[in-house]
Formats: sequence, C-alpha cells, structure tokens
Amino acid sequence: MKTPREILLERHQAAAPKLDAIRQSAVAAVCDRRISNERRSQTTATMILKTFWLELIWPCRRIWAGLAAVWVLIFAFNFSQRDPTEMVAQKAPPAPQMVLAFWQQEKLLAELLGSNEPRVAEKPKVISPQPRSERRMETLTA
Repeated sequence: MKTPREILLERHQAAAPKLDAIRQSAVAAVCDRRISNERRSQTTATMILKTFWLELIWPCRRIWAGLAAVWVLIFAFNFSQRDPTEMVAQKAPPAPQMVLAFWQQEKLLAELLGSNEPRVAEKPKVISPQPRSERRMETLTA
C-alpha cells in the first residue's frame, strides 16, 4: 500500500521540471540585481566624474584649452622675467656702509625714544590687618 506522500509525489512529479525552471529564473534575477547594484555602487564615483566632464568641461573644451594655454604663457613669461641679480644680491653679505648706516639709525632712534630701561615701581605700603570693629569706628569718627 502506498503512503499519502508517495501518492502526492507521483501526481506532482510532472510539475517538478517546471518548478525547477521557475526557481532558476528567480535566483538568476536576484543575482543579476545584486550584481547590478554592486556595479552601481562601484561606478558612482565614475558616474559623477563622467557627468562632471560631460556637463562642465566637454561643452566648453575650447575655452578650457584657451585658459590652460594662457596660464602656461603667464608661467613661462614670469619665469623668463626673473632677475638673476636678485638671487646674487640675496646671497651676498650687506656692504659695510649699509651696516654702519643701520647702526646710526638705531642709535638715533634710541636717543629720540629715550632709555629703554624698565622703571622700578614703588613698593606698596604694608597695611596690617585690623579687626573690622575698629575700622568701623575710624570711618564713623572721621
């Protein structure tokens, strides 16, 4: 005698291949979504850069190229206009006349401003503490 389980399995054995096909398509769809989500998350930065490039740089590429060329020309002009004597002047020690002039200016400034010595402050008077009752009497009588 067959069990109820065996009877049910015999009836539904024909549906097993169809169910397997449905299961495979569902699993494949879930895997495809997961892979596409991973690709989206990985390519978010590249999408931002691509959008930036297509909306800001590419439509005005001639203007950006012109600005870059102008900056290169400005840099080249600035570099060519450097004076080599400035570098020599920075490395050379100051002339003795210049040092003497600086010393004289410092002396004159010191004479005009006066001495730079700190002044000694007067010592504060030492007041011995008195009882409060005596202080009141002095203030009332005074």
